[in-house]
Amino acid sequence: MSTAAYGAGKAGGTFDPLTFVKKPQVVLKLVCFLFGVIVYWCISSGSWYPEGESKKEVCLFNKDASACMYGSTIGFFGLLGAAAFVAGEYFFEQMSSAKSRKHFVIGDMGFSGLWALLYFISFCYLANQWSDTSEKDVPESASTGDAYSAILFSFFSIFTWVSGDEYQQPPAY
Repeated sequence: MSTAAYGAGKAGGTFDPLTFVKKPQVVLKLVCFLFGVIVYWCISSGSWYPEGESKKEVCLFNKDASACMYGSTIGFFGLLGAAAFVAGEYFFEQMSSAKSRKHFVIGDMGFSGLWALLYFISFCYLANQWSDTSEKDVPESASTGDAYSAILFSFFSIFTWVSGDEYQQPPAY
C-alpha cells in the first residue's frame, strides 16, 4: 500500500519552493495562467477598435462583440482558475485528510477538463469569426497581431489544460 495519499507525502512536511515549482502540475498550471493572461490581454486590449465618426468600440472578430466577450471571459476566468489551483497545490501538502485531497484532485481534474472544452469552443468561435472578417472591415490603424495571438493561445490552452489532468492521480475506490 502506498504511503502517499493522492500523490502527496505526509502532511506537515517542510516546504521547498524549488521542489514545488518543479512539480509538473505546478508548471502546467503556471503555463495555463500565462496563456490565460495572453488570451485575455490580447482580446481586451487589442481586439477592439473605434469605428467611424461615432468612435464606438467594435470587436475585430467580424464586428461580433460576443466573440470578444467570450474569449476574454474564458481567458480571465482561466487565469483565475489556474492561480487558484497553483495555490491549492501549495496547500495540498498540508491537507491531512485523504478525503480533502481527493476532493481537490477531482475538482482540479473536472475544472481542467471543462476549461479545455471551453478553450476549444473559444478557439473555434474566434477562428470562425476571424475567417469571416473581410479585409475592408479591418481599419488600417488596427493591429491584427492581437487577434492572431488570441486564436493561437486559445488553441495552445486546450492542450495545457488537458495535460494538467495527466499528472493528477485520480482517487482509487
